[in-house]
Amino acid sequence: MTAVYRHEVSSYFTNVTGYVFGAFMLLFAGIYTMAYNLRACMVNFEYVLGGMSFVFLVIVPILTMKIIAEERRQRTDQLLYSLPLSMTRVVLGKYLALLTVFAVPVLVVCVYPLVLCAFGSVYLPAAYSAIFGFFLLGAALIAIGMFVSSLTESQAVAAGLCFVVMLLNYFITSLASYASTTAGGSLLAFTVLVLLLGAVFRLMTRSGFASLVLMAVLEALLLADFLVDSSAFEGLFPALMERLSLFDSFYGFVDGIFDLRSVVYFLSVIAVFIFLSVQSLEKRRWSE
Repeated sequence: MTAVYRHEVSSYFTNVTGYVFGAFMLLFAGIYTMAYNLRACMVNFEYVLGGMSFVFLVIVPILTMKIIAEERRQRTDQLLYSLPLSMTRVVLGKYLALLTVFAVPVLVVCVYPLVLCAFGSVYLPAAYSAIFGFFLLGAALIAIGMFVSSLTESQAVAAGLCFVVMLLNYFITSLASYASTTAGGSLLAFTVLVLLLGAVFRLMTRSGFASLVLMAVLEALLLADFLVDSSAFEGLFPALMERLSLFDSFYGFVDGIFDLRSVVYFLSVIAVFIFLSVQSLEKRRWSE
């Protein structure tokens, strides 16, 4: 795992990707710090992080697009499969390398509140709590981006798909207001999700029968719950959409709330998408 980690970190800093990533993030951190803290005379550094959270829509696809997709395009993924390492250790090595590249500009940002203390009274616990939440948000989005990269051998496709996923998550709370709040609407929406889950399971396992069984079981459970208490489905899907927003979970830190539920949610998303990345590589490993 250490060898994979060192190789990936080196690859990001021997070309422009790592530097472009860090420079882009620090550029917007500087712009928002000047706008909020220096020109508007606000003492809340956490507002800077809340305002610049949209940069993840750009920097995450740039950072993650090549992490696995490039290996598949160049067929160097065969070397990974021949290593005396489990795919879990390979994926963890790659993910930790991505986190390291992301952590470098975050560490620079950690200096900003201390510098701002020379110009006013900055509440450091709230500032560093927001930085911690910002790091967890980035870590979760990077895990998603790595999984997307494992699905294709084209960096452009990986970046495009990742951008779409990031964009949907960014606006999912606004989209929730357009979702039906009726029980039947929620049932229909969950049925579509079951179909999508079955399609993803089919893609991951290449087993049509297992996918049909999974969809049938999930749909049967869904219908059983609906028949027992249909009123519980009223407004359930829009509420679920709002809870799925990683960005909304981060905004709690911006408001000065250190929410352990959000921390658990971020860590859960990281664990789930690392697991899916491992399964994606395992599927390709045994299909070759």
